[in-house]
Amino acid sequence: MRLLLLAFLALSFSSFAEQQNEEESKTAAFENLSAKAWLRNMSHALQQQQFKLSLIKLDADQIKPMVYLHGRVQEQEVAFLEYLNGPPKNAVRVNNTITFIEHDKPPYSVSGGRIEGLWPAVFAANIERLEQGYQFVLGGRSRIAGRPGQVIRILPNDPHRFGYQIWLDMEHFLPLRFDMISSERQLLEQILAVELIVLQETPSLLLEAYKQKWPLVMNHTERQQGQDWQFQWMPGGFEVVVRDLRRLMGSDSSVEYIALSDGLASISVYVARAGETPLPNELVATNGLSIATERVGNVEVVAVGKVPPATLSRLAQSLTLE
Repeated sequence: MRLLLLAFLALSFSSFAEQQNEEESKTAAFENLSAKAWLRNMSHALQQQQFKLSLIKLDADQIKPMVYLHGRVQEQEVAFLEYLNGPPKNAVRVNNTITFIEHDKPPYSVSGGRIEGLWPAVFAANIERLEQGYQFVLGGRSRIAGRPGQVIRILPNDPHRFGYQIWLDMEHFLPLRFDMISSERQLLEQILAVELIVLQETPSLLLEAYKQKWPLVMNHTERQQGQDWQFQWMPGGFEVVVRDLRRLMGSDSSVEYIALSDGLASISVYVARAGETPLPNELVATNGLSIATERVGNVEVVAVGKVPPATLSRLAQSLTLE
Protein backbone atom coordinates (compact mmCIF):
# COMPACT_ATOMS: atom_id res chain seq x y z
CA MET A 1 0.00 0.00 0.00
CA ARG A 2 2.82 2.36 0.92
CA LEU A 3 4.59 1.64 -2.38
CA LEU A 4 1.39 2.37 -4.31
CA LEU A 5 1.00 5.68 -2.45
CA LEU A 6 4.60 6.67 -3.17
CA ALA A 7 4.16 5.77 -6.84
CA PHE A 8 0.98 7.86 -7.02
CA LEU A 9 2.71 10.84 -5.39
CA ALA A 10 5.65 10.53 -7.77
CA LEU A 11 3.32 10.56 -10.77
CA SER A 12 1.40 13.53 -9.34
CA PHE A 13 4.56 15.54 -8.74
CA SER A 14 5.81 14.67 -12.23
CA SER A 15 2.53 15.78 -13.81
CA PHE A 16 2.54 18.98 -11.74
CA ALA A 17 6.13 19.71 -12.74
CA GLU A 18 5.33 19.20 -16.42
CA GLN A 19 2.31 21.50 -16.15
CA GLN A 20 4.37 24.11 -14.31
CA ASN A 21 7.11 23.96 -16.96
CA GLU A 22 4.53 24.35 -19.72
CA GLU A 23 3.01 27.39 -17.99
CA GLU A 24 6.46 28.90 -17.45
CA SER A 25 7.26 28.42 -21.16
CA LYS A 26 4.02 30.17 -22.12
CA THR A 27 4.74 32.99 -19.69
CA ALA A 28 8.23 33.45 -21.13
CA ALA A 29 6.76 33.68 -24.64
CA PHE A 30 4.18 36.23 -23.49
CA GLU A 31 6.90 38.39 -21.93
CA ASN A 32 8.09 39.29 -25.44
CA LEU A 33 4.69 40.47 -26.62
CA SER A 34 4.05 44.22 -26.79
CA ALA A 35 0.68 45.71 -25.88
CA LYS A 36 -0.04 46.22 -29.57
CA ALA A 37 0.82 42.58 -30.33
CA TRP A 38 -1.64 41.44 -27.66
CA LEU A 39 -4.38 43.52 -29.27
CA ARG A 40 -3.53 42.20 -32.74
CA ASN A 41 -3.82 38.64 -31.41
CA MET A 42 -7.17 39.57 -29.86
CA SER A 43 -8.41 40.88 -33.21
CA HIS A 44 -7.48 37.62 -34.91
CA ALA A 45 -9.07 35.53 -32.13
CA LEU A 46 -12.37 37.43 -32.28
CA GLN A 47 -12.59 36.70 -36.01
CA GLN A 48 -11.30 33.13 -36.18
CA GLN A 49 -11.97 31.29 -32.91
CA GLN A 50 -15.12 29.43 -31.92
CA PHE A 51 -16.25 30.20 -28.39
CA LYS A 52 -19.07 30.85 -25.96
CA LEU A 53 -18.94 33.82 -23.58
CA SER A 54 -21.30 34.35 -20.67
CA LEU A 55 -20.93 37.94 -19.52
CA ILE A 56 -22.52 40.88 -17.78
CA LYS A 57 -22.55 44.52 -18.84
CA LEU A 58 -22.58 47.20 -16.14
CA ASP A 59 -23.87 50.42 -17.66
CA ALA A 60 -25.56 53.35 -15.90
CA ASP A 61 -26.16 51.28 -12.77
CA GLN A 62 -27.88 48.57 -14.84
CA ILE A 63 -26.75 44.95 -15.00
CA LYS A 64 -27.33 43.23 -18.33
CA PRO A 65 -26.45 39.50 -18.45
CA MET A 66 -25.78 38.16 -21.94
CA VAL A 67 -24.56 35.07 -23.76
CA TYR A 68 -22.46 35.41 -26.92
CA LEU A 69 -21.60 32.60 -29.34
CA HIS A 70 -19.11 32.91 -32.19
CA GLY A 71 -18.01 30.45 -34.82
CA ARG A 72 -17.25 29.92 -38.50
CA VAL A 73 -19.37 28.09 -41.06
CA GLN A 74 -18.23 27.71 -44.68
CA GLU A 75 -15.43 30.24 -44.00
CA GLN A 76 -17.97 32.84 -42.85
CA GLU A 77 -18.35 34.29 -39.37
CA VAL A 78 -21.58 33.47 -37.54
CA ALA A 79 -22.46 34.97 -34.15
CA PHE A 80 -25.41 34.97 -31.77
CA LEU A 81 -26.13 37.35 -28.89
CA GLU A 82 -28.89 36.75 -26.34
CA TYR A 83 -29.97 39.18 -23.63
CA LEU A 84 -31.00 37.15 -20.60
CA ASN A 85 -33.04 39.74 -18.67
CA GLY A 86 -36.31 41.37 -19.70
CA PRO A 87 -38.33 40.63 -22.83
CA PRO A 88 -36.70 38.21 -25.31
CA LYS A 89 -34.15 39.99 -27.47
CA ASN A 90 -31.56 38.32 -29.68
CA ALA A 91 -29.22 39.26 -32.50
CA VAL A 92 -27.77 36.96 -35.17
CA ARG A 93 -24.90 37.83 -37.49
CA VAL A 94 -24.04 35.87 -40.61
CA ASN A 95 -21.00 37.43 -42.26
CA ASN A 96 -22.00 41.10 -42.69
CA THR A 97 -25.75 40.76 -42.10
CA ILE A 98 -27.14 41.31 -38.61
CA THR A 99 -30.72 40.28 -37.81
CA PHE A 100 -32.51 41.47 -34.69
CA ILE A 101 -35.20 39.26 -33.16
CA GLU A 102 -37.42 40.91 -30.55
CA HIS A 103 -40.68 39.85 -28.95
CA ASP A 104 -42.80 42.84 -30.03
CA LYS A 105 -41.76 43.36 -33.66
CA PRO A 106 -40.98 41.33 -36.78
CA PRO A 107 -37.32 40.36 -37.33
CA TYR A 108 -35.33 42.85 -39.39
CA SER A 109 -31.83 42.88 -40.84
CA VAL A 110 -29.16 45.54 -41.26
CA SER A 111 -25.64 45.55 -42.65
CA GLY A 112 -22.79 45.45 -40.15
CA GLY A 113 -19.55 43.74 -39.31
CA ARG A 114 -20.20 43.35 -35.57
CA ILE A 115 -23.18 43.11 -33.21
CA GLU A 116 -23.26 46.31 -31.18
CA GLY A 117 -23.43 46.23 -27.40
CA LEU A 118 -20.33 44.12 -26.83
CA TRP A 119 -16.73 44.95 -27.63
CA PRO A 120 -16.09 47.85 -30.00
CA ALA A 121 -16.10 46.73 -33.63
CA VAL A 122 -12.51 47.94 -34.07
CA PHE A 123 -11.33 45.18 -31.71
CA ALA A 124 -11.94 42.68 -34.52
CA ALA A 125 -10.62 44.96 -37.24
CA ASN A 126 -7.69 47.33 -37.75
CA ILE A 127 -6.22 48.01 -34.30
CA GLU A 128 -3.80 50.53 -35.82
CA ARG A 129 -6.69 52.94 -36.33
CA LEU A 130 -6.79 53.59 -32.59
CA GLU A 131 -3.22 54.91 -32.52
CA GLN A 132 -4.41 58.33 -33.71
CA GLY A 133 -6.11 58.92 -30.39
CA TYR A 134 -4.66 56.38 -27.96
CA GLN A 135 -1.51 54.63 -26.85
CA PHE A 136 -1.27 50.99 -25.75
CA VAL A 137 0.46 50.08 -22.49
CA LEU A 138 0.99 46.69 -20.84
CA GLY A 139 -0.50 46.35 -17.37
CA GLY A 140 -0.42 43.59 -14.80
CA ARG A 141 -2.10 40.19 -14.74
CA SER A 142 -5.06 38.87 -12.80
CA ARG A 143 -7.68 36.13 -12.94
CA ILE A 144 -11.02 36.82 -14.63
CA ALA A 145 -13.70 34.10 -14.82
CA GLY A 146 -11.16 31.65 -13.42
CA ARG A 147 -8.68 32.32 -16.23
CA PRO A 148 -5.36 34.23 -16.15
CA GLY A 149 -5.67 37.53 -17.98
CA GLN A 150 -3.23 40.14 -19.27
CA VAL A 151 -4.24 43.79 -18.80
CA ILE A 152 -3.79 46.18 -21.73
CA ARG A 153 -4.36 49.86 -20.99
CA ILE A 154 -5.64 52.02 -23.85
CA LEU A 155 -4.70 55.53 -22.76
CA PRO A 156 -6.00 58.70 -24.47
CA ASN A 157 -3.45 60.99 -26.11
CA ASP A 158 -5.46 64.07 -25.10
CA PRO A 159 -8.19 65.12 -22.62
CA HIS A 160 -10.93 64.91 -25.26
CA ARG A 161 -11.84 61.25 -24.63
CA PHE A 162 -11.91 58.63 -21.89
CA GLY A 163 -9.43 55.82 -21.32
CA TYR A 164 -10.01 52.09 -21.47
CA GLN A 165 -8.47 48.88 -20.20
CA ILE A 166 -9.01 45.32 -21.32
CA TRP A 167 -8.10 41.93 -19.87
CA LEU A 168 -7.19 39.29 -22.47
CA ASP A 169 -7.22 35.56 -21.85
CA MET A 170 -3.58 34.47 -21.79
CA GLU A 171 -4.24 31.25 -23.68
CA HIS A 172 -6.69 32.29 -26.38
CA PHE A 173 -6.35 36.12 -26.45
CA LEU A 174 -10.12 36.57 -26.13
CA PRO A 175 -11.41 39.54 -24.07
CA LEU A 176 -12.45 38.74 -20.50
CA ARG A 177 -13.13 42.24 -19.22
CA PHE A 178 -13.43 45.70 -20.74
CA ASP A 179 -13.58 48.94 -18.72
CA MET A 180 -14.18 52.56 -19.67
CA ILE A 181 -12.37 54.87 -17.24
CA SER A 182 -12.73 58.62 -16.65
CA SER A 183 -9.74 60.94 -16.25
CA GLU A 184 -10.37 60.73 -12.48
CA ARG A 185 -10.01 56.92 -12.69
CA GLN A 186 -13.74 56.40 -12.14
CA LEU A 187 -15.23 53.27 -13.66
CA LEU A 188 -17.90 54.40 -16.15
CA GLU A 189 -18.79 51.18 -17.94
CA GLN A 190 -17.73 47.55 -17.72
CA ILE A 191 -18.22 44.31 -19.64
CA LEU A 192 -17.19 41.30 -17.54
CA ALA A 193 -16.98 37.64 -18.56
CA VAL A 194 -18.20 35.11 -16.03
CA GLU A 195 -17.41 32.07 -18.20
CA LEU A 196 -15.41 31.47 -21.36
CA ILE A 197 -15.64 28.17 -23.23
CA VAL A 198 -13.46 27.70 -26.31
CA LEU A 199 -15.20 25.26 -28.64
CA GLN A 200 -13.67 22.63 -30.87
CA GLU A 201 -16.75 22.33 -33.07
CA THR A 202 -19.27 24.84 -34.37
CA PRO A 203 -22.34 24.96 -32.07
CA SER A 204 -25.52 23.59 -33.63
CA LEU A 205 -27.27 26.90 -32.97
CA LEU A 206 -24.80 28.69 -35.25
CA LEU A 207 -25.11 26.01 -37.92
CA GLU A 208 -28.88 26.51 -37.90
CA ALA A 209 -28.45 30.29 -37.96
CA TYR A 210 -26.28 29.98 -41.07
CA LYS A 211 -28.93 27.91 -42.87
CA GLN A 212 -31.83 30.14 -41.86
CA LYS A 213 -33.42 32.50 -44.41
CA TRP A 214 -33.29 35.83 -42.61
CA PRO A 215 -35.11 39.02 -43.72
CA LEU A 216 -33.38 41.03 -46.40
CA VAL A 217 -31.27 43.98 -45.29
CA MET A 218 -33.36 47.11 -44.87
CA ASN A 219 -32.70 49.71 -47.54
CA HIS A 220 -31.27 52.87 -46.06
CA THR A 221 -33.52 55.85 -46.77
CA GLU A 222 -31.79 58.27 -49.11
CA ARG A 223 -30.89 61.48 -47.34
CA GLN A 224 -32.98 64.26 -48.83
CA GLN A 225 -32.47 68.02 -48.51
CA GLY A 226 -29.63 67.60 -46.04
CA GLN A 227 -27.36 70.53 -45.34
CA ASP A 228 -23.59 70.39 -45.52
CA TRP A 229 -22.66 70.93 -41.88
CA GLN A 230 -18.93 70.74 -41.16
CA PHE A 231 -16.87 70.70 -37.97
CA GLN A 232 -14.03 73.19 -37.82
CA TRP A 233 -12.56 71.14 -34.96
CA MET A 234 -12.58 67.45 -34.09
CA PRO A 235 -10.33 65.51 -31.69
CA GLY A 236 -7.59 63.57 -33.46
CA GLY A 237 -8.74 60.20 -34.74
CA PHE A 238 -12.44 61.11 -34.94
CA GLU A 239 -14.21 61.02 -38.27
CA VAL A 240 -17.79 61.42 -39.48
CA VAL A 241 -19.33 57.99 -40.09
CA VAL A 242 -23.02 58.87 -40.68
CA ARG A 243 -24.96 61.84 -42.04
CA ASP A 244 -28.70 61.49 -41.95
CA LEU A 245 -32.07 63.06 -41.22
CA ARG A 246 -33.60 61.63 -38.04
CA ARG A 247 -37.18 61.98 -36.86
CA LEU A 248 -37.33 62.72 -33.16
CA MET A 249 -39.46 60.56 -30.90
CA GLY A 250 -42.93 62.05 -30.42
CA SER A 251 -42.47 64.53 -33.28
CA ASP A 252 -43.23 64.68 -36.99
CA SER A 253 -40.17 66.84 -37.58
CA SER A 254 -36.75 65.62 -38.66
CA VAL A 255 -33.39 67.12 -37.73
CA GLU A 256 -29.90 66.82 -39.12
CA TYR A 257 -28.03 63.92 -37.54
CA ILE A 258 -24.24 63.48 -37.66
CA ALA A 259 -22.39 60.57 -36.04
CA LEU A 260 -18.66 60.58 -35.31
CA SER A 261 -16.34 57.89 -33.98
CA ASP A 262 -12.67 57.28 -33.22
CA GLY A 263 -13.14 53.52 -33.10
CA LEU A 264 -13.87 53.40 -29.37
CA ALA A 265 -15.85 56.54 -28.53
CA SER A 266 -18.95 57.61 -30.48
CA ILE A 267 -20.67 61.00 -30.61
CA SER A 268 -24.14 61.86 -31.95
CA VAL A 269 -24.89 65.43 -33.01
CA TYR A 270 -28.42 66.79 -33.68
CA VAL A 271 -28.92 70.12 -35.49
CA ALA A 272 -32.16 72.11 -35.90
CA ARG A 273 -33.11 75.71 -36.55
CA ALA A 274 -33.74 77.49 -33.28
CA GLY A 275 -37.39 77.37 -32.27
CA GLU A 276 -38.51 75.19 -35.17
CA THR A 277 -37.93 71.69 -33.84
CA PRO A 278 -37.70 70.67 -30.16
CA LEU A 279 -34.37 68.92 -29.65
CA PRO A 280 -34.00 66.09 -27.10
CA ASN A 281 -33.01 68.29 -24.16
CA GLU A 282 -34.91 65.95 -21.83
CA LEU A 283 -32.05 63.45 -22.04
CA VAL A 284 -30.45 62.74 -18.69
CA ALA A 285 -26.72 62.01 -18.52
CA THR A 286 -25.77 58.63 -17.08
CA ASN A 287 -22.44 57.02 -16.25
CA GLY A 288 -20.02 58.02 -18.97
CA LEU A 289 -22.68 59.61 -21.19
CA SER A 290 -22.34 63.38 -21.55
CA ILE A 291 -24.71 65.90 -23.15
CA ALA A 292 -24.01 69.42 -24.43
CA THR A 293 -26.57 71.89 -25.81
CA GLU A 294 -25.25 74.90 -27.72
CA ARG A 295 -26.73 77.75 -29.72
CA VAL A 296 -24.66 78.28 -32.87
CA GLY A 297 -25.91 81.20 -34.93
CA ASN A 298 -29.55 80.53 -35.70
CA VAL A 299 -29.42 76.78 -34.94
CA GLU A 300 -29.55 74.65 -31.83
CA VAL A 301 -27.07 71.83 -31.50
CA VAL A 302 -27.27 68.89 -29.10
CA ALA A 303 -24.21 66.60 -28.85
CA VAL A 304 -24.38 63.29 -26.99
CA GLY A 305 -21.56 60.84 -26.39
CA LYS A 306 -19.39 58.93 -23.96
CA VAL A 307 -16.66 61.56 -23.89
CA PRO A 308 -15.95 64.48 -21.51
CA PRO A 309 -18.61 67.27 -21.64
CA ALA A 310 -16.01 69.85 -22.70
CA THR A 311 -15.32 67.81 -25.85
CA LEU A 312 -19.00 67.90 -26.83
CA SER A 313 -19.30 71.64 -26.20
CA ARG A 314 -16.24 72.49 -28.26
CA LEU A 315 -17.35 70.16 -31.05
CA ALA A 316 -20.85 71.70 -31.18
CA GLN A 317 -19.47 75.25 -31.17
CA SER A 318 -17.20 74.43 -34.12
CA LEU A 319 -20.13 73.47 -36.37
CA THR A 320 -20.50 75.60 -39.51
CA LEU A 321 -22.60 75.43 -42.65
CA GLU A 322 -20.54 75.13 -45.81
